[in-house]
Amino acid sequence: MKYISTRGAVPAIGFQDAVMTGLARDGGLFIPERIPDVRAHLAAWKTLAYGNLAYEIMRRYADLPERDLRALIDRSITSFRHPDVSPVVPLGDLHILELFHGPTLAFKDVALQFLGRLFEYVLAQSDRQLNILAATSGDTGSAAIAGVRGRRRMRIFVLYPLGRVSPIQERQMTTVPDENVFTAAVEGSFDDCQTIVKTLFRDLAFRDRVALGAVNSINWARLMSQVVYYFYAAFRVMERTGKDRVRFTVPTGNFGDIFAGYLAWRMGLPVGRLVLATNENDILSRFFNTGVYRRGRVTPTLSPSMDIQVASNFERYLYYCAGEDPRRVCEWMDRFRTTGELRVECRPGGGVDPLFAAGSADTPACLAAIRAMYESRGYLLDPHSAVGVHVAQSFLDPEEPMICLATAHPAKFDRAIQDATGRDLAHHPLLDALNDLPVRRTVLPASDQAVRAFLEEKIGAAN
Repeated sequence: MKYISTRGAVPAIGFQDAVMTGLARDGGLFIPERIPDVRAHLAAWKTLAYGNLAYEIMRRYADLPERDLRALIDRSITSFRHPDVSPVVPLGDLHILELFHGPTLAFKDVALQFLGRLFEYVLAQSDRQLNILAATSGDTGSAAIAGVRGRRRMRIFVLYPLGRVSPIQERQMTTVPDENVFTAAVEGSFDDCQTIVKTLFRDLAFRDRVALGAVNSINWARLMSQVVYYFYAAFRVMERTGKDRVRFTVPTGNFGDIFAGYLAWRMGLPVGRLVLATNENDILSRFFNTGVYRRGRVTPTLSPSMDIQVASNFERYLYYCAGEDPRRVCEWMDRFRTTGELRVECRPGGGVDPLFAAGSADTPACLAAIRAMYESRGYLLDPHSAVGVHVAQSFLDPEEPMICLATAHPAKFDRAIQDATGRDLAHHPLLDALNDLPVRRTVLPASDQAVRAFLEEKIGAAN
C-alpha cells in the first residue's frame, strides 16, 4: 500500500515512511492510495478476538512482515486492563463502547500504545532518532507519553493549553519522570498549540534538522489502529441484537475518531449512520448540517478535548468530499486559511453527506446526560461521552442499534461528575496515585519561535 497527500504535490510513499513523516511535505495529510474493500471477509471476522481482528485490518495498510506486525499488536494490547480491549456495554437503547481501559484511561491509548512501539521498531531498523512534537487538548498528551516514555531513540514534546485541560489530565502529563519526556503549557488555546505544531512541521529545514515526528491524529497509523474497534463493536452488537446494520455516535472535536469510523464504512462495515456530536465548539456539527465550515472563538467547556475550532483531520474527509481531487482540497484549505471559512454544497433534503448526522450538547445538556444515566442505570459517563449520549437520543432507529463511543474514564473529570450528580463518585487508583507526585512543566507563550527555542534547547542538551 502506498500513501498519497491530500494536496497531491508530493510523490506516493510507503507505510513506514508515511508514519515517520507524519505531515506530508506539501502540508497535506497522508491517506492510502485506495481503501480496501473487505466485505467478503466480514463473516469470517465476526468472531475474531481483538488482536486477531486488528491484524486482519491493519495488515491491509501496513507493509510489515506478518510476525513483526502481530508482535507489535500483541504487545500493544497487553497494557489494557480488559480482556476485550474495548468492551461493549448494553444500556437500554444504547450500546456503550468503552475505550478507556488502557494505561491513561482514554481512547487514544488504543492507537498510541501501538504507535509508540511502531516508532521504536522503525527507528531500530534504520538507526535513527526521532523527536516527537504533539499538541493536545487533553488526552492525546498523556496517551502519547505513555506510548513513548522510556523508549530508545525517541523524545516527546507535548504542548497543551494552560488552564484548559482538566487538573487530572495535566497531572497525567506533567508527573512523568522519564528523561525523554518534556511538557509545555502554552498560554493560549488548543488551536494555538496545533497551529504551532503545523507551523514547525511546515519549516522543512528545521523539521529535518531536529528529526521531528508526529503522534497527533495527523499520523496515519493512529487512524488505522482506531478503525479496528469500529469493526469489533459492530460485530458484537449485531450478534447481540440480531440486526445487520449499526449506527455510531462519536463525540469529536478534531475529527480523527469519527474519521476512523468513516474509513470503516468505506471498507464495507455495515454502518447506517455516523452521528457526530460536538459541545459548544460546534464548527463540525454546523458544517454537516449547513455546509459552512467557519472558524469561531474557542469556548472552554467541561469536555476540554473537544474545545477545538480547527479540526486537524477534517482535510482527510474533504479529500473524499471533493471526489478525491487534491486541487479542490487545496482551494478549500487556502480559502479557509485566508478567510476562516469554506463552503460545501448541501444535498437535496439538507446536510452535506447522507452518512453523517450531527448535533451538539451544551454544558447543561452534558450534565443532565451524566445525571440521567447514573440515576437510571447506575452508569457514569465522562463529559465527552455524555455529549455523545445526549446527541444520540435524536438519531435512534430500532433497526440500526446505536453504539456510543465512551472516550474517557469518568474519573478523569471528577469535578464534572460531582457537578452533575452532587456526589464524589469518580475515582480510579491510577489517577489517585498522581496526587503526591512532583510536577515538571515549562510555561511558554503561544509562539512558534518560543516552542522552537524550547525544542532546540532540550534536544541540544540531550545530545
